[in-house]
Amino acid sequence: MDFGYPQNLSPEILKLYITQEGVRSPFSSKASERPVPNATLQVTGAVGWRREGLVYKKNEVFLDIVESVNLLMSSKGVVLRCDVTGKILMKCFLSGMPDLKLGLNDKIGLEKESQLKSRPTKSGKTIELDDVTFHQCVNLTRFNSEKTVSFVPPDGEFELMKYRITEGVNLPFKVLPTIKELGRTRMEVNVKVKSVFGAKMFALGVVVKIPVPKQTAKTSFTVTSGRAKYNAAIDCLVWKIRKFPGQTEPTLSAEIELISTMTEKKSWTRPPIQMEFQVPMFTASGLRVRFLKVWEKSGYNTVEWVRYITKAGSYEIRC
Repeated sequence: MDFGYPQNLSPEILKLYITQEGVRSPFSSKASERPVPNATLQVTGAVGWRREGLVYKKNEVFLDIVESVNLLMSSKGVVLRCDVTGKILMKCFLSGMPDLKLGLNDKIGLEKESQLKSRPTKSGKTIELDDVTFHQCVNLTRFNSEKTVSFVPPDGEFELMKYRITEGVNLPFKVLPTIKELGRTRMEVNVKVKSVFGAKMFALGVVVKIPVPKQTAKTSFTVTSGRAKYNAAIDCLVWKIRKFPGQTEPTLSAEIELISTMTEKKSWTRPPIQMEFQVPMFTASGLRVRFLKVWEKSGYNTVEWVRYITKAGSYEIRC
């Protein structure tokens, strides 16, 4: 604080001053083991989110691209609403004051790069990012002029950027439901789930929730993969597949017996089918890290690790 005004709110810097050690007596002959960091330098320095003099034996950077797919699909398979929200999480264990530069297959960034180098780009698929927000460490003037993400990273874990994509989304799953009401007391449910991603990949923890009427009395299933059960608390058939390989089409067939009520029959509203899943090494947006360059004056070598994962946000299919 300076005259009652907060000068630095960075948790990484404030942690340095919150100690759990005993207070040293002024009469103690033992010298202080740890020098007290200078707060003024942190506030007035160009890089307030990173302290000087960090040293690591192994210089590593971990990059995680985590995406959530939101989908609303009609019973005929027409996409009514679809978007991807993503974030790039970083974990940095780097010595000194490194300068990092991240390259993505972003359309605007690639066009700018080809203009600067005056040669066409050979990058394959490009994507358009919407609503991009950056961590405070990113150099925005450089991003506006060169369209590259360059920054001096904070130490440890932080969220580098968030983005949204609405065009050209690769849906990981297609769901084809057919629900037949046979009179007032019987129903037939057939659901086919197709994984659209590559055959070498697989999804984990896949859960398909198929709604059924409240007056369900008895259910019987056959599934080609995984396990299914009727959950009366949420009025759903819950179908779980622990490991779901790409390019496969498991099916669920169920016969449902309903309690016949004397009251006037109300038509069942049919809530949408919901899905939960995680697909490692797959991005629904098609986002790819082209390069991650690290510069530091001492010229040490770094090890970079990149992971991709796509999860289900609100993934719903009308039936």
